[in-house]
Amino acid sequence: MFAATLLTLFPEMFPGPLGVSLAGDALARGLWSCEARDIRAHGLGRHRAVDDTPAGGGPGMVMRADVLAASLDAAAGDDPRPRLIMSPRGTPLTQAQARRWAAGPGLVILCPRFEGVDERIIEGRKLIEVSIGDYVLSGGEIAALAVLDACVRLIPGVMGKIESGDSESFETGLLEYPQYTRPREWEGHAIPDVLLNGDHARIEKWRRDEAERITRERRPDLL
Repeated sequence: MFAATLLTLFPEMFPGPLGVSLAGDALARGLWSCEARDIRAHGLGRHRAVDDTPAGGGPGMVMRADVLAASLDAAAGDDPRPRLIMSPRGTPLTQAQARRWAAGPGLVILCPRFEGVDERIIEGRKLIEVSIGDYVLSGGEIAALAVLDACVRLIPGVMGKIESGDSESFETGLLEYPQYTRPREWEGHAIPDVLLNGDHARIEKWRRDEAERITRERRPDLL
């Protein structure tokens, strides 16, 4: 079973949107699990402090390595699951990576806040830095939800038909071709005739051509 453990200052954010729809149904059926652990449980002093001022000066606060290590060790110990930390400087998440993780035992994900974390926790606990895009969020929780959603939907039994994901964007190295459904005509726009003639070879060629066109226009780096 795919087991997700989240280390966060806001455990109430999980499972969040993953508790509904297909992911939520799969969670209820035991196809995957989600445990959110409060980093502040390992905070220091009466106020359970988890951060301190940056070495060398500067704005904001930095999460302490000793506090994060205690949280990680209590949650995972010698657990073989990959340990991620959500970070805008991390390696971009890809569909291929999500598929590899979905096939494994699960993930331990650290969700930073403030200005980030003491670099030594990344090195000392061999954390994998992962990004979901070239922008900065208030914390790692939303990014962690995105990672989990990308993985959970690929777990066997979560999607109604596993083949429904085979032609999605990035699965074949291309962006997905356009999709249509009834009504046949809407506000003067008709479904392309090729999709209505029953010629499956022509349909497949059209879809491939459209996927290549859209990829060339929007993401030429994928070609």
